[in-house]
Amino acid sequence: MTTANTNTRRRSTLRRLLGDPQAVGSASLLVVIVLLGLFAPVLTEHGANQANLDAVNAGPGEHGYLLGGDKSGRDIFARLLYSIDTSTVSALIGASVALTIGITSGLIGGYFGRRVRGVTEWLFSLIMTFPGLLLLIILMPVTKGDYRATMVVFGVLLSPGIYRLVRNLVLGVKNELYVDAARVSGLPDRRILRRHVLTVVRGPVIIATAFLAGSSIAVQSGLAFLGVGSSTVPSFGAMISEGFTNLYEEPLQFLWPSITLGLITASLVLLGNALRDALEGGRPKPASIVTATAYRPPGAPEDTTSALLTIDDLAIAYPTPTGELKEVVSGVTLTVAAGETLGLVGESGSGKTQTAFAALGVLPAEAVVTRGSIRLDGRELLGLSERELRTVRGTSVAYVPQEPMSNLDPSCTVGAQLVEGVRAATPMSRADARERVVALLARVGIPDPERTFRSYPHQISGGMAQRVLIAGAVASRPLLLIADEPTTALDVTVQAEILDLLRDLQKELDMAVLLVTHNFGVVADICGRVAVMREGTVVETGGTEELFAAPRHPYTRGLLDSILDETVLRTDPPAAAADVLETETR
Repeated sequence: MTTANTNTRRRSTLRRLLGDPQAVGSASLLVVIVLLGLFAPVLTEHGANQANLDAVNAGPGEHGYLLGGDKSGRDIFARLLYSIDTSTVSALIGASVALTIGITSGLIGGYFGRRVRGVTEWLFSLIMTFPGLLLLIILMPVTKGDYRATMVVFGVLLSPGIYRLVRNLVLGVKNELYVDAARVSGLPDRRILRRHVLTVVRGPVIIATAFLAGSSIAVQSGLAFLGVGSSTVPSFGAMISEGFTNLYEEPLQFLWPSITLGLITASLVLLGNALRDALEGGRPKPASIVTATAYRPPGAPEDTTSALLTIDDLAIAYPTPTGELKEVVSGVTLTVAAGETLGLVGESGSGKTQTAFAALGVLPAEAVVTRGSIRLDGRELLGLSERELRTVRGTSVAYVPQEPMSNLDPSCTVGAQLVEGVRAATPMSRADARERVVALLARVGIPDPERTFRSYPHQISGGMAQRVLIAGAVASRPLLLIADEPTTALDVTVQAEILDLLRDLQKELDMAVLLVTHNFGVVADICGRVAVMREGTVVETGGTEELFAAPRHPYTRGLLDSILDETVLRTDPPAAAADVLETETR
């Protein structure tokens, strides 16, 4: 994201926070309290443990003690200020350790496969079995009573809650379309996690951070209240304990630390809620798909030396509730030559998209490729690791999805997403990538590319969003472009413009296009050859003109006969009317 866009986003968030009385009030109170602790040596001339026997249970203002003295003759105001420092350090250590471990493990466990998630689940389930407070007390000899070391241990004990929160959020959003688009563009997993997945968990994590900080302060104070740890460390817990034993003589000694501790924890919770509300204005929902397990058959495929993409005897299956595998794609064989546009047509559920996803290496995790071979420019794709597939996606093969608005991350500007994809495919500076993206946006027919570059997805139309995705797909001049129903979500006039654009780019870049569609009008307009699929198999392949003029397979003839034009009238009644007539007849 450019600096200008970053500043705009920050100013917008800051304005929302400044307009929220809850955020302003809680943040102001926390800042004041923390500053009082930081400037404790300046605000009081007494140390936290400095005692004056003449000031035992002294009243407010006596012996230079603003809030009086405790039963040991120490300045209550000075101990309050230094206790703030202790609580601040406890909150920072406990929350930081819990967030670091929990967020990292939650992202990994939620994003990657079941084996990785199984390991993280086992580890954090084990941590949750530990009795927290008892363990902290038992480890006091190891930590030597240092509350900072105790808070590190407590942060580890807090991490399972953050892990489960982040993991569940990642599992809920990792199958969104725009993360698939990011993967297809060649972005590595670490960038996807940082850019598209981490942003979706930040709101709940922020509110959880407030509770983590409050819990750390409460546990440190609780241990001090019980007398566990160093007696020389000023703490609200120690002050409350001493005030409790002296309650009937000087009740205010109990009141001051209790009020301060309550203000801190309440302000943390209120501020966390306000920050969550401010930062979740443009909340994204990411996703990820894992490459299916596959093997290459021992038999040699047909001679396809001139083909750029060769799919041979491909079969894809999914497990049923009984554990058996059910094939949804069976023995698909087709080729796409360099510079050719092949239309892959068929009704919904015929296996078109599954075949395209197999070529991209983005099948769902439960999919199993039982046999077959997919070769791109002579390189076998089935069986490649995710790292190896990233060298192919976005460079040799690119993807244009069906739903343009769902494939753009709503939390990032259009330009930021395209720049990231361009830099992933071709290493270059951010400035060079920005210049290239703006030129691409202009090339795909966007009237004001600079404005579109700075816009968020909700600020552009569906047709413009599709042009943006096409610009991102062709940025690296791929050998093959897979377009999955690229015009379905658009109106007729915009469809024609998108098809003209794809045709022009195909000729300009000399790239092959695999067009997945159910629209024979689109096929007739742009495709040189057609492959017809039915129930997971290719039933007919041929040139577009020949297939339209003389279809050989009955299914192809049925599809063509179902097309309505100005010379064909429907004679069957609507379904609802037919049901009524049948009922009346009975």
